[in-house]
Amino acid sequence: AISSAVVAGEPKKERRRRRRKKKMTHLQAGLSPETLEKARLELNENPDTLHQDIQEVRDMVITRPDIGFLRTDDAFILRFLRARKFNHFEAFRLLAQYFEYRQQNLDMFKNFKATDPTIKQALKDGFPGVLSNLDHYGRKILVLFAANWDQSRYTFVDILRAIVLSLEAMIEDPELQVNGFVLIIDWSNFTFKQASKLTPSMLRLAIEGLQDSFPARFGGIHFVNQPWYIHALYTVIRPFLKEKTRKRIFMHGNNLNSLHQLIHPDILPSEFGGMLPPYDMGTWARTLLDHEYDEDSEHNSDSYSMPFKEMDKDLSPKSMKRSQSVVEPGVLKRADKNEEENMQPLLSLD
Repeated sequence: AISSAVVAGEPKKERRRRRRKKKMTHLQAGLSPETLEKARLELNENPDTLHQDIQEVRDMVITRPDIGFLRTDDAFILRFLRARKFNHFEAFRLLAQYFEYRQQNLDMFKNFKATDPTIKQALKDGFPGVLSNLDHYGRKILVLFAANWDQSRYTFVDILRAIVLSLEAMIEDPELQVNGFVLIIDWSNFTFKQASKLTPSMLRLAIEGLQDSFPARFGGIHFVNQPWYIHALYTVIRPFLKEKTRKRIFMHGNNLNSLHQLIHPDILPSEFGGMLPPYDMGTWARTLLDHEYDEDSEHNSDSYSMPFKEMDKDLSPKSMKRSQSVVEPGVLKRADKNEEENMQPLLSLD
């Protein structure tokens, strides 16, 4: 009788297992077999427990009523799990910091879309540039030509806004959630005067936004042609960097051969000693802006309610789920002991 019950129950269990597998396959849709294997080996991603992993992170939302979690759907939480190698607690902490960062910096995310005039100008100046080819690890390569910063038209925060907006668009790709990104910053012709405009609060805003609050894997940050004062800036921000981040920052100076040992010249533009033509600064801007790239008229939004809601070109999924949380100030707020000092330039022209 027992064996008969087991046999009778097997088809039902099998149906449930197939439905579960189908759902998990959907969550992993878009991943190549090689990337699926990489996710399993490097990120501890297991299709059999994927739903449970996601639910465990979602269940922690109730522990932070001070944060408005504007999205808690499966696909969204999955990118945070991947960014933290399926450590549930670390993934939730990153998820909380993601939304808390946006709560703490509402002005930064006001009119947060590619057609915002200052974001648009930063994008057109190549902040960021995005190379068409992936590196040999399947990572997307972002490039920044620091000297292009037109300080009369937009601020460092606008550059940061353009970079975060671009990452929001690219992180929708599950392949990049697993493989990650590489950043190359060319400091050629970046003047001391430009560098003097940077303040500790600006740099810390960037570190908090990219290192501590965004679900992306950064495989390397490469500085090339950096002058002495960039080394000075790095010395100031180094204490704010995690040890893992420090190990992934490479100072190449004028030695492009050392860059080529990590990123093959076949996929690099000529500015980095690569075999491809010079980089067209408008490439990524045209991708985001499409036909609006050359339009002069801009539409401005008066308020910010959700970090993705007003993004152009469907940069985020259309469905957004809100938790029961109340939006109140959280613990990530920076405790500036001396705000005036925090606003002083790191490098003085006097």
